[in-house]
Amino acid sequence: MSKKRLGILAGMGPRSTAPFLELVYDECQRQYGAKYDADYPEIVIYSWPTPFYLDKEIDDIESFKAIRNGLVELEKNDVTITAIPCNTAHKYFDQLKEYSKSKLLNIIEITIERMGSDSKRATVLATKPTMDMKLYQQAIEKQEIEYYFDSRWQEDVNSIIGSIKNKESIECTLNKYKDLENRIIDARVDTVIFACTDLSVIKDTSTKLKIIESSKELAKELIKEYLK
Repeated sequence: MSKKRLGILAGMGPRSTAPFLELVYDECQRQYGAKYDADYPEIVIYSWPTPFYLDKEIDDIESFKAIRNGLVELEKNDVTITAIPCNTAHKYFDQLKEYSKSKLLNIIEITIERMGSDSKRATVLATKPTMDMKLYQQAIEKQEIEYYFDSRWQEDVNSIIGSIKNKESIECTLNKYKDLENRIIDARVDTVIFACTDLSVIKDTSTKLKIIESSKELAKELIKEYLK
């Protein structure tokens, strides 16, 4: 088994850390049949608070410093591959690479690579700061896939993410999502990217949409790199 030590810089937001770790363990079982405790990789997890808000503009200087400091602390533990399960944090990916000694995975590049020829019209569900970055939108259009987003959806997305962060009932959260999902389908969208790790608690609810979860794709890639 690989002797690589995996690093996860999380806490953005805190409620998404445990679900992401579960996705990583699921991939260990799926990709190489992990069964016993000793079959799983060494993982160092840093839950590092960052100044991100659903409804406020990001202070780039403070946010970058917070994430950079977390990455530096994490890598003191001799990790060899690092995943940051936060899409917004990837606004600073190129800068963070300069401070990283480990192999730093890019959640946006990994997620976009999962889009296939069956995707014709795509949308992205994420926090407003992530949407304002436009990294996903630009990447989708480079794939010659039509991008569509109704600005009225953002309020619904914020409400769904807020429900998850505040640990409201899963039934309440799913009802909010189903209402939004129906409007997405009515807009003739066929592919939806969940570009927020908090959304990983929502499982596929429709056979009419191709759902690509950025956090799940990052977990897959983390274990693929582990096995190399």
